[in-house]
Amino acid sequence: MAEKRVFTLSQVAQHKSKKDCWFVINGRVLNVTKFLEEHPGGEEVLIESAGKDATKDFEVIGHSKAAQNMLLKYQVGVLQGFKIPEGDSMDVAYKESKDEGMTAFVVEDDGVPKHSAFIDFFVPLLVAGFFFGYRYLSTVAQITN
Repeated sequence: MAEKRVFTLSQVAQHKSKKDCWFVINGRVLNVTKFLEEHPGGEEVLIESAGKDATKDFEVIGHSKAAQNMLLKYQVGVLQGFKIPEGDSMDVAYKESKDEGMTAFVVEDDGVPKHSAFIDFFVPLLVAGFFFGYRYLSTVAQITN
C-alpha cells in the first residue's frame, strides 16, 4: 500500500454490519467484509468486533503467522495517530498459496543411536538391581555370622 489512508475510530465505527465490516488491528484499518464467510472461527466473531479496535481479541486468540500476514490483504488504511513501525513483521507482502497440495518438511536425524533409549532406561535399572542385591547379600552375611 503505497499511500495509506488515515481513518478515525469514529469513521471505522460506521462500518459494523455484515455487508460492511471494518475493524482495527495494531493500528491497521481492515475491511474484512469479503473474508466473513471464509473466517475459520465464523463470521459472528468478526461482526462482534466490527467497528472497534480488535487488537486485543486478535492477539489473545493467537493467530498464525499466515493469518497475521493476511491482514495486509484487507488493509484499507491506518488509524489516526498510529504509526506502523518500519520493518514491521507484517509488512511482508501477503501471497496466497497457488499450490493445490500440502507442503511438508523432513525432520533430520539427530545422530543419536536408536538403542540409546534402551541404554538410558536399563543402565540405571541395572545399577539399582546390583545395589539392592549387594545390600541383600550383605544383610544375609551379617545375620549368619
